[in-house]
Amino acid sequence: MTGTAARYLYLTRHGEATPDESGLTEAGRRQAALLGERLRGVPLAAVHHGPLARAEQTARLVGERLDGVPVRRSEAAGDYVPYVPLREELPPETADATLRFLAGFPAGEREQGPALAAAAVAEFTGPVVGDEPRHELVVTHNFLVGWLVRAALDAPPWRWLGINHANAALTVIRYAPGRPPALLLFNDTGHLPAELRWTGFPPELHV
Repeated sequence: MTGTAARYLYLTRHGEATPDESGLTEAGRRQAALLGERLRGVPLAAVHHGPLARAEQTARLVGERLDGVPVRRSEAAGDYVPYVPLREELPPETADATLRFLAGFPAGEREQGPALAAAAVAEFTGPVVGDEPRHELVVTHNFLVGWLVRAALDAPPWRWLGINHANAALTVIRYAPGRPPALLLFNDTGHLPAELRWTGFPPELHV
């Protein structure tokens, strides 16, 4: 009888993008290559990436450092707003600023985001069918990393906001049968030299 086994979900934000977001900077390419080197030896079943060029290029550069791991495009791994909260869900002191921030994104990203976020949860999270653990990498964007971390911690839906992820940093979540998800690693930049860390973060969040 086939059972269920643990899934290890490795999440990363794409490498540093050019100002027009059409691809990666030289620093972004270095970040992706170093992440690929870090993941050598991890028994990855697949590398999934969103449809935008900066995510696809990152996934390809990571994949070049791995041996025969398939690289696959997923619409659910794209860049979108996963959830727009109601004003009453938010802390009163930040509600206006948060809603103004979200209103600045294209209507399509806000309207299609919840369905894509639900698809990402269905595709990438939870234990897997079979007897062997599965390890998968998703190369995505800041918002989806925040959404999946929030979901793993069973935090309120609006709490994806404020969970920031550096370019090419690594987060790992374990989904084991019969247990709550475990956040094993978050925003780890140990594989990056100091000059390549914290890109993608506002200056006040640098440490």
